[in-house]
Amino acid sequence: MNNSSEYHISKDGSSTLYSNQFGQYYHNPNGAISESKLVFFETSKLTDALLSKSDHLGIFEVGFGTGLNFLLLLDYYLTNNISIPIHFYSVEAFPIDQKTVSKLNFYDFLTNKDLSDVLPNIFKELKPGKNTFQPLHDIEVKIHLYYCSFDEISSIEHPIDFVFHDAFSPEVNDELWRVSTFEKLALFCNEDAILATYCAASKARAAMAKAGWFVRRAPGALGKREMTIASLSHIKLTHLKRVNERRLIERWNTGEFEKTKSTDD
Repeated sequence: MNNSSEYHISKDGSSTLYSNQFGQYYHNPNGAISESKLVFFETSKLTDALLSKSDHLGIFEVGFGTGLNFLLLLDYYLTNNISIPIHFYSVEAFPIDQKTVSKLNFYDFLTNKDLSDVLPNIFKELKPGKNTFQPLHDIEVKIHLYYCSFDEISSIEHPIDFVFHDAFSPEVNDELWRVSTFEKLALFCNEDAILATYCAASKARAAMAKAGWFVRRAPGALGKREMTIASLSHIKLTHLKRVNERRLIERWNTGEFEKTKSTDD
């Protein structure tokens, strides 16, 4: 199930890959690290939660990809002397190989250079099914990485506070943007969980709304007009511009989104 990919340098100098299988970049070619930080850490307010929570925190990532988001989490955790336990869940049906991982230059952009072996070691040990790693034994951050399809995950052990929806776009990876996907994610989550994604496609937002998520729009990263933030609690979203969930659900119910390709609109 390995994914053929080509190495590229994005415009902020950090690595990305181009998937020959899906015909898309893994990260924004205008800046891989810049986009990940803005979408999943800053706009989602994960950075605030990491500094304010006192018990534990759960994250679920749809699409492990290059492992960049997990690496950035570790770097932020160490840099800010965070001590709360974190369980990071992620799923990847088509993992890249260890040789490709070794080319990535993410470590040049980290504060903690001793993280350089984390991703190569994870990909080296990755086996089909569920894999659990604690990359640094002196901090309480564990990753539960599923080498399988999202549909094969029936339950998880820890409640989720933040969802990173970082799959390839609905246009090429539709199965990860369906109503059933967002319904399952909701079951994994606490009632005030936040979902962040780079995607602004109406079809994706409609699927979220149909699954019971409140959906909001936020400024996009690096040339993208918008991104999407969603939550199971509207209270978490009062600072953002809402979308018309009822209208999106009506459009979904009439089959409108089955007639056209998904685009970021």
